[in-house]
Amino acid sequence: MPPTVSVIIPCFNEEKTIRILLDAILAQTYPVAEMEVVVADGFSEDNTRNEIAVFQDAHPELDVTVVDNAARIIPAGLNRAISAARGEIIIRMDAHSAPAPDYVARSVDGLSAERGDNVGGVWDIRPSTEGWVAASIAAAAAHPLGVGDALYRHATQAQKVDTVPFGAFKRELFDRIGLFDENLLANEDYELNARIRQAGGTIWLDPAIQTVYFSRPTFAALAQQYWRYGFWKWKMLCRYPETLRWRQALPPLFLLSVIFFFILGFFFRLAFFLLSLELFLYFLILFGAALKKKIFGLPIPIAIMHISWGGGLLWSALTSVFKGQND
Repeated sequence: MPPTVSVIIPCFNEEKTIRILLDAILAQTYPVAEMEVVVADGFSEDNTRNEIAVFQDAHPELDVTVVDNAARIIPAGLNRAISAARGEIIIRMDAHSAPAPDYVARSVDGLSAERGDNVGGVWDIRPSTEGWVAASIAAAAAHPLGVGDALYRHATQAQKVDTVPFGAFKRELFDRIGLFDENLLANEDYELNARIRQAGGTIWLDPAIQTVYFSRPTFAALAQQYWRYGFWKWKMLCRYPETLRWRQALPPLFLLSVIFFFILGFFFRLAFFLLSLELFLYFLILFGAALKKKIFGLPIPIAIMHISWGGGLLWSALTSVFKGQND
């Protein structure tokens, strides 16, 4: 008999995408009788729960359970779902995603072959709505200028990595290293993977394991997302400074240089010239990427990602320093 699988999903106000995800899980090549879905919902204020209920009525062959996530944060939702799950294998999914039909089967195969303690794949990032804004955001979220060397966005070979999106785990792993850290409101996946590696485990990326991920629909939503990522990245770096990668250091350094040259320019005019030169070269690179991809809105979301992520990290660091002084 194949191992039983619990697909866990943290969820809040996802009426537009939750059925897409549930339909994709139902379409898996893995035996439906050996799967269950546990949705940890943070008391959604839209039609999310009704969409789930309609799916449950239409497809009783797939066991779908909804548990309450009173904390309304992702790591708490994941932990509530794990506590309610019965499967030997835990596969984490996102309500903004749609796994390929063989996603579960390939994830289970990777774990069964002991290729990794956490097995994951690559994202196929797509717009979540129509229009040039959503298309530009999706392109930026998959472009090296936006995400650097994040292999789960563009890898072509299976390999050991630092982190994977979502991930599949044997249930016993959580007994050994603990659950998701509820003190982190973002970067909870990366923090868990850091603990796995510290315990001698392996994170395995297999590009044959694929899932569609729907990017944020607006520039404002993108800015909020990346500010949150940057803010909580600093909190995680305080615990695991060795996990900092070059791609993560560049946005805050770029933002610091802009601030530095701007302030210095009031005292030395040369600084304004250097600032202008830096920004000219920066946007020249972005517009060059836009021309190559023929996506002329591309520079806007990439700049938003850099500034928001870098600003979130710097603000988190600054507030941490003042908090430490006050303490």
